[in-house]
Amino acid sequence: MNRSALARIPGLPALFGFGCLVVSILAFEILIRAGVINRFIVPMPSQIAASFERVIIEEHLLERFVLTFKECFYAAILITLVGVSLGALLHRVDLLRRATETWVAAAASAPTVLMYPLFLVIFGRSSTTIIMMAFVAGLPPVILKTIEGLSGTRRVLINVGRSFNLTQSQMFWKILFPAAMPTIFVGLKLGLIFTLINVVGVEFLINFGGLGQLINDLAERYDLPGTYAAICFVILVSVVFFVVIERIERWLRPAD
Repeated sequence: MNRSALARIPGLPALFGFGCLVVSILAFEILIRAGVINRFIVPMPSQIAASFERVIIEEHLLERFVLTFKECFYAAILITLVGVSLGALLHRVDLLRRATETWVAAAASAPTVLMYPLFLVIFGRSSTTIIMMAFVAGLPPVILKTIEGLSGTRRVLINVGRSFNLTQSQMFWKILFPAAMPTIFVGLKLGLIFTLINVVGVEFLINFGGLGQLINDLAERYDLPGTYAAICFVILVSVVFFVVIERIERWLRPAD
């Protein structure tokens, strides 16, 4: 059986990935116990696993998890609606695109998390500050990938639309947007990465709720197993969002 056939076996990729994760965890456990990795910097995975129950019960982790999830969710909705709309506008108005696309690309690499004092002044020490900073950080990739996807629509598809005398609106919704959807979803995934990083980072910086504040609290107490356990739950938030996005993409592209 060749590699492509193995990859098509249902559940095999997920099982292989889980197996690699288990092997990596066991390897870290062995290396730490052997003294190769300093246990005062990286706790043993067994210690991290043992701290889950304590962190969940004593640190009100569920409430913090829900708060971080909501902030990421609201920011993700904003970057989707605003980012795709602005990308479509820039694709439509060529002069505007040529005037601003470089600035949008530059904004994607800007350390926007350092602007948190300004956002605190504008929105106060609240979830709104965290959501808006995450929105600003995650917006550029969505805009750029929307432009790329719409611009990369095959000419033959556009010619087919013109042969049917489609209006500009029909051309966009029936041809351009469906053709650009795979690239747009790539932009959404990139934007979500920046969004989650900024949500947790700003929670950490301003010490306001969520998993970011929990990581800060545990780190200041030098509770290394608890700190790494909280980081694991941040990763869980990311996994949940990526699974949801992949399912939405499959639902919107059933023919693939």
